[in-house]
Formats: sequence, structure tokens, C-alpha cells
Amino acid sequence: MGFGKSKKVLIEVDASEMSAAQVRLLKSINSMIANVITTDEEAEFFESSAEVMRMCAALIKQSHFANDLQFNGIPYADQAIEYSMDILTENMTNAKIVQYDN
Repeated sequence: MGFGKSKKVLIEVDASEMSAAQVRLLKSINSMIANVITTDEEAEFFESSAEVMRMCAALIKQSHFANDLQFNGIPYADQAIEYSMDILTENMTNAKIVQYDN
């Protein structure tokens, strides 16, 4: 049985170690992902998809690991984003986009 429009999915995240900005960004990402999944307009689909990716990169840059655990000035956030994009590009090239269906 599928979800109807009146159904809500509640996502619970322990935010005790997150800043207020991180929490706001996480909420925005959830909202934008829902928009990507449900939109029926091409322009909105593409713009929202790009915005989700941008917000995910912003969240990585705001991460505890990247900012609070400084390791000799190594730009871990940038490296993590570049690594993620490399893996995404490789998976797209090999048509291996993973589908998670629990």
C-alpha cells in the first residue's frame, strides 16, 4: 500500500551536537528533497535538484569534522565534497546509481 497525500513521514535526528545553522540547513534539505521527489515541473525539478546538492555541500562544509577538528589546515570539507562528486560521476558513468528500497 502506497502513501497518500495526507500521510507524513516524521524523521527524527539527534541534534544535540548540531549548531542552530546546521539544524536549519538540515530541515531545508529535507524540505527540498521532498520538493524534488514530488514536483511535476521540469524547471523546478532541475533547480531543486541542484539546490539539494548545493545545500548538502554546505552542510558538509559546516560539519564538526571539517571545522572543529582542525588537522594542520587540511581542507577536509572540500576534499570530501570532491570525493563525493567523483564517486557520483563514476556511478553515473557506469550506470550504477544505487537504489535503496528497504
